[in-house]
Amino acid sequence: MSDQRVSNSLRPLTKIGVALALAFGAAAGARAQSLLELYDATRAFDPTYLSARAQADSAQYRVGQIEALEKPTLGIGGTAKHEQVDLPKRDWVGASTFQAGLTGKYSLYNKGNRLTVEQARLGLDIAAADLESAEQDLIVRLAQAYFDVLGAEDTLATTQAAKAAFAEQLASAKRNFEVGTTTITDTREAQAKYDLATAAEIAADNDLRVKRLKLNHVVGKQVTPKALALPVALPAIAPASVEPWVERAEEQHPLIRKARVGVDSSVLETGKARASDGLTADLSATAGVINARGNGSQILGTTNSGNIALSVNLPLYTGGATQNRIKEALVLEEKARQDLANARRSVSEGTRSNFFGALSQAAQVKALEAAESSTKLALDATQLGFKVGVRVNLDVLNAQTQLFTTQRDLAKARYDAVLLNLKLRQAAGVLKPEDVAATNQLLVK
Repeated sequence: MSDQRVSNSLRPLTKIGVALALAFGAAAGARAQSLLELYDATRAFDPTYLSARAQADSAQYRVGQIEALEKPTLGIGGTAKHEQVDLPKRDWVGASTFQAGLTGKYSLYNKGNRLTVEQARLGLDIAAADLESAEQDLIVRLAQAYFDVLGAEDTLATTQAAKAAFAEQLASAKRNFEVGTTTITDTREAQAKYDLATAAEIAADNDLRVKRLKLNHVVGKQVTPKALALPVALPAIAPASVEPWVERAEEQHPLIRKARVGVDSSVLETGKARASDGLTADLSATAGVINARGNGSQILGTTNSGNIALSVNLPLYTGGATQNRIKEALVLEEKARQDLANARRSVSEGTRSNFFGALSQAAQVKALEAAESSTKLALDATQLGFKVGVRVNLDVLNAQTQLFTTQRDLAKARYDAVLLNLKLRQAAGVLKPEDVAATNQLLVK
C-alpha cells in the first residue's frame, strides 16, 4: 500500500514545473505586452534616446547658422544727436541731427567660410550616426530588461516546481518512515532538498522583483512581458559565416561612419587653418537719410545719403598664430585617422566576438534541449527504480534536481540566444526596428 502511495506521489512530479509555469503565465498574460509594444512606448519615453534625438534635430539649425556666412546680411539703424557749443563773444550755437538707414554686407570671397559651411554639413552625418547608435542601444537595453524578466520568471517557476516536488517527496519519506519501509536518512535528505529549494525560491522571487523594476525603469511604467511561444523556434544566424558580418559592419556601423566623417572634418579644419592667412573680399553698402536742424548745422533739412564699398584684406603677419594653427590642425587630422583605425578594429573585434558567441549559444540551446529530454527519461527511470526497490530516495531527489536545473538553464540559454542575435546585429551596426518586429514573432500572441 505504501509503495502505491509513493508511486502515485512521484508520478506527477515532472508535470509540476510545467503546471506552475502555465499558471504563472496565465496570470501575467491578462495584461502582458509584447516587445514591439514596449519598444514603441520606450521610444517616446526613454530620456537617453530622446536626448540623442533632440541633439540630432538641433544639428540642422546649427548648419543653418553656419550657412549664413555665405549669405548677405541686412540691418537697419539710426542715430540721434544734439550738439551745442558756447563760442566766445557769441551766442550758443547748436544743431540736432537724426540719421537712419540700411546697411548691407556680402562676402564676395572667403575660402575659410566655404570650408566652415562644408564642415557644418558634415555635422548632419555625425548627428545621424549618433542617433542611430542611440536607437540601437535602446533596442538592446529594452530587450535585455525584457528577457531578464522572462528569465527571472522562469527561474522562479522552476524553483517553485522544485520546492513542490521536494515537498511531496518529503511527505512521502515521512509516511514511509512511519510505516517502517524507509530510514530516517530519506526524511532528512528530502528535508534538506526542500529547505534549499525554499531558500532558492526566496532569492528567485527577489531577483524577479529587481528585474521587473529595471524593465519598468526602461519603459517608464509598470509592464508585464509576454513569454516566448512554445515550441521555441530561434532564428538562424544569417549569414552563417563571420566575414560578411564584418564587411557589413565596415560599411554601415555608425561608429565607423562617424569616424570617417571625423577624418573629413579634420581635413576641412586644416584647410580652414591654411585659408586664415589668405585673401578675403567683402562688399558693403549703406543707404539712408539725414535730417539736420539748428544754427550750427552746415546742412539744413533732409538729405539722402548712400555709399558702396569693396574691402579686400590679406594678412601679412599674425605673430605665428596661423602657422601654429596649421600645425595643430595637421596633428588633429592624424588623430582623426587613428580614431578611425581604432573604430574599425573595435567594431571588427566586437562583431566577431558576438558572432561566435551567438553561434555558441545556439548550439548550447540545442544541447540543453537534448539534455532536458534525457533528464526527463532519467527521472522516469529513477522513479521506477525507486518503486521496485533498486533506487533510493536520494536518487530520486538528485534526478529531480537535475531536471529542474536543466530546465532553468535551457530557458536562460534561449533568452541569451535571442539577445545575442540582437547584440550581433548591433555590433555589426545593422540593428533596425524591423529586427524588434522579427523578435516579437517569437512571443506568444
